[in-house]
Amino acid sequence: MPPRVLLAGLFHETHTFLAGRTTLAEFDMRVGDQLWTAERDGSPLAGALDVARSAGWDVVPVIDLRATPGPTVDDAVVEHFWSAVAAVLSDEKYEGFDGVYLVLHGAMVSESLVDVEGEILSRMRDAIGADVPVCGVLDLHGNITARMAANSHGLVAYRQNPHADACAAARDGALLLDRLIRSGERPVTVWEHPPVMWPPTGTGTAFEPMRTLEAMARQIEEVHEEILVVNVFAGFSFADTPDTGVSFTAITLGEPRYARAELEELSDWTVQNRQLGNVLEEPLAKVMSALASPPLSKGGAGGVAPQSARSPGPTVLAEPSDNIGGGAPGDGTGLLKAFIDHRLENAAVAICDPAAVRTVSNLKPGDKTTLDIGGRGSPLGGGPLRLEVTLVSTSDGRFDLEDPHSHLASMSGSRFDMGRCAVVRHAGVLILLTSRKTPPFDLGQWRSQGIAPEKLAVIGVKAAVAHRKVYDPIATAHYTVETPGPCSSNLKLFPFERVHRPIYPL
Repeated sequence: MPPRVLLAGLFHETHTFLAGRTTLAEFDMRVGDQLWTAERDGSPLAGALDVARSAGWDVVPVIDLRATPGPTVDDAVVEHFWSAVAAVLSDEKYEGFDGVYLVLHGAMVSESLVDVEGEILSRMRDAIGADVPVCGVLDLHGNITARMAANSHGLVAYRQNPHADACAAARDGALLLDRLIRSGERPVTVWEHPPVMWPPTGTGTAFEPMRTLEAMARQIEEVHEEILVVNVFAGFSFADTPDTGVSFTAITLGEPRYARAELEELSDWTVQNRQLGNVLEEPLAKVMSALASPPLSKGGAGGVAPQSARSPGPTVLAEPSDNIGGGAPGDGTGLLKAFIDHRLENAAVAICDPAAVRTVSNLKPGDKTTLDIGGRGSPLGGGPLRLEVTLVSTSDGRFDLEDPHSHLASMSGSRFDMGRCAVVRHAGVLILLTSRKTPPFDLGQWRSQGIAPEKLAVIGVKAAVAHRKVYDPIATAHYTVETPGPCSSNLKLFPFERVHRPIYPL
């Protein structure tokens, strides 16, 4: 008989310092056989389904819930997920399961649960017993806990940030589950958590310290045959939980103390090099001054030169404080205002503002209007920026991802819906207004609106690191700039209450 495997997903990166709640209505939901619609879409769920089909599993797809990063999640979301899983586990027609596969994030927090994934895994273990293998995939930014480690057999993390390997990591987790089902092996997961937190700006795997930590992890796997997987978790520092921060897990068939010794070496290196990950932004005024060029007209008006006067490709200015991928509202206007104040030409920025989209929805291309843009989603947003704009275009906001391995694919698969969109122009700046927060992790976002990003002179990006996989190949230069917003890289600005102390850099 083919092995029967329960398949489910619950995915949210929770920014606990944001006001409001993430409700069930904000989650994209697949139920039952709808999970199969994710096949070949590049998502972690697609990776699991790929192995399930090739390995001949008797899959029982239950539920998949996922939402864009945002504030603390309603308890009702967790209970909705668990009630669906519990109903299947108690259904007599299935006569038990040979394995469980879960697509999780690792940094989800609800109203009453600081460790949602640990709670789900604990309930799962209580329901199915100690011997049924529980495997799955986790985001590299998970805040991993001892409870998560104790109640799972094989949770595999992404190894890259940007998350180009999310689908591949999910396949690895599924292959591990298939091995455990067929071999009867039951590994132990060992966990270590050094007293270190890093902002998202310090967690790119192409840079230190993550580059060295990932290389050390691969070396451990190579040397120790009994250690099946070593996971490096950069953590998500905007979730105030006891175990927020960097952590490591090792999935081992051998004596746990040997795996623990290896993780302790990773932890020691992390503490010794902790300052490498505390990457802060550059002052915006300093960067804008550096971009200043000779006068653009005989009248002496200064500004950033148009594309024709610069090297091929745009200059990218990333503002992590309004990082949509970290939960920020994506409507801060600090960068837009700087573009306008410095009279940039051939520049663009995207802002989430459904109210502004509605305001221009009845206009025709070429029509002019005065519009209040952005600044409403956070007290740090500075309020709306009033501008006279010309409507360029409107659209339904749907686009296919150009890069099936982009960071956005790890969140949403091969398609994304920005909601109704409008492109407006003020002076030399194009403003893409969206109705849904859209992490800037795929260039299809721009091309779907008739904008060629490689032909722009300057692009403003609301992200920390995850955008770089798609923007670096077209960029002439890249700056990470400081603007007001709820995802600042200066972690000392946040009122942490739950995190275990002492912890760097607090």
